[in-house]
Amino acid sequence: MDGGSFSSSIGDSIDFDEKDLSLSDKLKVFKASAYDPDSYVTNRCRQMSEKEIRHLCHYLKDLRKASAEEMRKSVYANYAAFIRTSREISNLEGQLIALRNLLSTRAAIVHGLAEGINVDSLASSDGSTQDDRSNNGDNDSINTESWLGQFIEKLEVLLAERRVDEVLDVLDEGEHMANDTHNKQTLTPSALLSLQKVITEQKQKLAAQLAEASFKSSVGGAELRSAVQALKRLGDGPRAHTLMLCSHQQKLHGNMQGIRPSGTSHGVAYSASLSQLVFSTMAQATSDSLSLFDDEPSYTSELVTWAVNQTENFAHLIKRYVIASPAASGCLRPVAESVHISLGHCSLLEARGLALSPILLKNFKPCVEQALYANIKRIEQCTAALAAADDWSLTYPPIGSRSLGTSSLAGVIASQPKLSSSAHKFNTMVQELCEDISPLEILQLSENTLEGVMQVFNSYIGMLVKALPGSVDNENLEGSVNRIVRLAETEPQQIALLANALLLSDELIPRAAAKLSSAQQSNKTDDTSKRSTDRQSRPIEQRELKRRLQRLVDQLRDSFCRQHALELIFLEDGGVRLSPDMYLNMEGSPEEIEWFPSTVYQEMFEKLTRIASIASDMFVGRERFATILLMRLTETIILWLSEDQNFWEEIEQGPKPLGPLGLQQFYLDMEFVILFASQGRYLSRNLQQVIKNIIGRAIEAVAASHIDPYSVLPEDDWFAEVAQIAIDMLTGKTQVGAMENVNSPTASSVLSHGSN
Repeated sequence: MDGGSFSSSIGDSIDFDEKDLSLSDKLKVFKASAYDPDSYVTNRCRQMSEKEIRHLCHYLKDLRKASAEEMRKSVYANYAAFIRTSREISNLEGQLIALRNLLSTRAAIVHGLAEGINVDSLASSDGSTQDDRSNNGDNDSINTESWLGQFIEKLEVLLAERRVDEVLDVLDEGEHMANDTHNKQTLTPSALLSLQKVITEQKQKLAAQLAEASFKSSVGGAELRSAVQALKRLGDGPRAHTLMLCSHQQKLHGNMQGIRPSGTSHGVAYSASLSQLVFSTMAQATSDSLSLFDDEPSYTSELVTWAVNQTENFAHLIKRYVIASPAASGCLRPVAESVHISLGHCSLLEARGLALSPILLKNFKPCVEQALYANIKRIEQCTAALAAADDWSLTYPPIGSRSLGTSSLAGVIASQPKLSSSAHKFNTMVQELCEDISPLEILQLSENTLEGVMQVFNSYIGMLVKALPGSVDNENLEGSVNRIVRLAETEPQQIALLANALLLSDELIPRAAAKLSSAQQSNKTDDTSKRSTDRQSRPIEQRELKRRLQRLVDQLRDSFCRQHALELIFLEDGGVRLSPDMYLNMEGSPEEIEWFPSTVYQEMFEKLTRIASIASDMFVGRERFATILLMRLTETIILWLSEDQNFWEEIEQGPKPLGPLGLQQFYLDMEFVILFASQGRYLSRNLQQVIKNIIGRAIEAVAASHIDPYSVLPEDDWFAEVAQIAIDMLTGKTQVGAMENVNSPTASSVLSHGSN
């Protein structure tokens, strides 16, 4: 099934390829009142292949993830309003309870007054009964007043002795007495009012005493919980919960006075101490709240609001005293360690139902990003400073550096590459950057970090290009800056530039990037589908990273090849060494010609031989790169020859035509290039085809002069023999006299080469 049919099979409501739809538009089909899951799946999967069903599953999973993220953002965006409304409801409930108590008290007063009026109206009707009641009333009054006095005295004594539980028991007894006498009418209204007044006053006095005790710095956890529990028994739960949180906050601020920031060097220690103190206090406050008040929404809302405020204050202190200055200067390590420690302590509260990490992320992420970008800038500056004085000699990294730790020298030699000083600094700082940022995977800065590494590597490649003598190609590199760089004057130094770029791109930068990937995997959940998707996407990301790195290395390699090709082709005064005159002037020469490859091709062979020898020492284990380097350098020279319009205009249209001797010399030069490139194992098909084309072009130029070119060319074996002897002589394997037997090809050796 093609892509079009697949898209149509999904339906009009959802199009997987439509990137411009908002999340709400994508979810419309699921919000419809007529939405039926079974019908939805049946209609869309009936004609779909297994691959398309997997595509649908991935799409729905991504949609579910985006929906959950959108809901989380919506909750956090409106959480303050929710908390404020909850607190207002809680306050309103407290006011309603107070109003109910007030109404009950006034109802008792009215009821008492009504009873008094009824007693007065009956006084005249029964004198004897009135006398008996009067006597009984006097006795009851005396007993009640006596009990009330004892009750008040007992409360005052218990309050003075701070025996809170006994005070609460006595108050409960008093309230029970008041309710009982109200129902049985055993107390006069005035006595009942006096009792209720005493209970209310003593409750207020006890509440004030408990509040005062909870704010003392010496109060312990058990004492605080007892005081809060007592306030709750008094019927003032909201005040009790608020006092509990205020007490924890007061104790937290007091303990924070003993933790003072002592400079940037000790900032991480300060962060660790302060983080442990703040989040352990919040953990204790959460435990107290849940144990004393359960999960009542009003108390939970107040707890969350209080915890958010404490987290905001903590983040402000850390930013002010620890991470602001290092972030501005590019010191990423103290910033990353402080944030990592804070997030670690904060995550422990999630088991208690407090997810405060988003608060820290909102406050810390800008600082971490600032430190990251400043650190990337610092890598570029430090590397440039060392490149200005780099002697471009390859050495092992210095012992004791962070990248080596305490490894033995033998282990260092076995595992560490040889680089120049600036490349060692670049590698060390990049490795440290990725190590520092990897624990902060929750901030989702891995992609920004890799982009920063690519940016500084691009800048470093620009400096390496500029280190090539006479190179101007650095102006074509993106983001290149005009910097002072020490020139690599010798061929070993110039090949060392390539070794720096190759080892960094092929091994060291991917190793640093793997640290970011490993950190992401360690923080992943146990979701099997997520792990499978990550395993599938990771090789793709790594291949893309290596492709981008390789493109930058190719720019340096091409600049190297172009520079050395120009050295061979042009003279120092601007003249051209690969000129047509070297072939056109051979006709009519009085001297006998000694057949040997032209000087420029001899030098080309010698240069390639030297470069191959140096590269074999520097690219141990990476011989393929050395082969490609030699291949590209050879192709650069031959391609220049094939595309030089001035050269071919002289050959094909010049006043002096190309003769048989010039054609034979040109043919010998090309066969010489093919032979030594083949023996060096860097002869490419492209090079063979280009040489074949330019030989054919030279043959056609001779044929245009009404000369049969194939009648004057010796056999191919003769060219191969001369080229091989030349290689042996140039490498010192054969003496000069070996050319005497092949210097003059005889007519009998002439063979028609055909049109191929």
